[in-house]
Amino acid sequence: MTTVVDAGMIVPAARRLIPGALAARRLTCGLARRDAAVRARLSARKVFLFEEGLLAATPAEVERLAEAVSCRPDELIDIVPGQETLADLRFLIGLTLARTSELLKASHAGQDLRVSAEALSALECGESMAGRDWVEPVMTGRLLPPLAKIYRVPTRMVLDAWMRTRPEDPAPAVEGGGRRGPSRAAAEAWASLNERQRVYLGEIMRDDRMTETEMWMRRLQRLPVPPAAEWRQLPLALKASSEPGHTRLQERLRRRGVHDPGAGRTLHALARRGLVIVTEDVIDHPDAGEVVRIAVKITRRGRAAARAGLDEAVEVDHEPHLLSEWLWGVLVRVAAAGPEGLPEDRLAGRSLFFLGVGYRNAAGGPPSRGLIEAVPVLAPGGTHVVEFRWQLTDLGRRHVVEFADTYRQRYPRVECPGLERLVV
Repeated sequence: MTTVVDAGMIVPAARRLIPGALAARRLTCGLARRDAAVRARLSARKVFLFEEGLLAATPAEVERLAEAVSCRPDELIDIVPGQETLADLRFLIGLTLARTSELLKASHAGQDLRVSAEALSALECGESMAGRDWVEPVMTGRLLPPLAKIYRVPTRMVLDAWMRTRPEDPAPAVEGGGRRGPSRAAAEAWASLNERQRVYLGEIMRDDRMTETEMWMRRLQRLPVPPAAEWRQLPLALKASSEPGHTRLQERLRRRGVHDPGAGRTLHALARRGLVIVTEDVIDHPDAGEVVRIAVKITRRGRAAARAGLDEAVEVDHEPHLLSEWLWGVLVRVAAAGPEGLPEDRLAGRSLFFLGVGYRNAAGGPPSRGLIEAVPVLAPGGTHVVEFRWQLTDLGRRHVVEFADTYRQRYPRVECPGLERLVV
């Protein structure tokens, strides 16, 4: 009897083929198994084992098999969103090792690392690399952006795939964040405003920040949070036959000495410059009945202009591999649950689309990070599944270990109980 070979016993990137996929493609091409083996430069027995699901194929073998039966590599393997390896990213874009190495050689990092098809193959298979630079985090970190550009994915996807493929290697070091002054365009936009317009823009930005903090608190308390497109529409004024009272933003402006209720000319001056977007709708007010609500949303250009005028340095996020404060809080909750896992109903909403294996952020968008997964809990005797619980994936555990200190400094408000057993 042939023994099933576990992919994890060979190399992390080895994959079993989709059942029947290789045989179907081979027969469509009118090839006998021996003919396909010759084309793929493999033994007929090995092709048989691949077709029967008894052996996992390395990335290079998947590529040769796909070429032999005239299809793309990703047509032969099942790539689960949130579990991609380096080879999977290459397969999804339809590139060969030779073509990928050729494209990488155009980058400074590729030249410094002396990238070749052979080196990429070893990288994808988790094999040892020739040269110390290949295990130097700063050097390998420089390779992430060009790989992301070639594979047409975010840099964080390449980092995650790298860490899945090479779990024993140091994680590549992604360029750190920094601060810079305002752009010339932002400074000029602020300079074009009069004093009244500057007061409005500054208070709108501050109210936007306050609202963002409120939404963050709601997420922590697992309360419903409306889409950002809704809560970033800040109520400015209410128009009604009776006095409906002042909005929070109006109160902020009144404390700055601005007391008029409509503010039409000032708002529209900001809107003409593309600094805010003004909308009107009709709502039911608990005291005044049906009223017209004037809402305002600050644009990116408006936020940049306000920062420039208020002399706030811009936080430049060169660390796209890190999670937001909200998602880090979710990951900490799962990590704190330990081996028992977090009950499935304790985790829901948008976080799953960013963290859970098998999820995507949006239709056609990038897959989730794959840092957590729903693990079945079996009844005694293994007769049936009682429930599912959320646990960290291998990548999730490594992500916590690698970046916990960075997160603690970045998000001091997030408590991290129970991480000591992971981070030593």
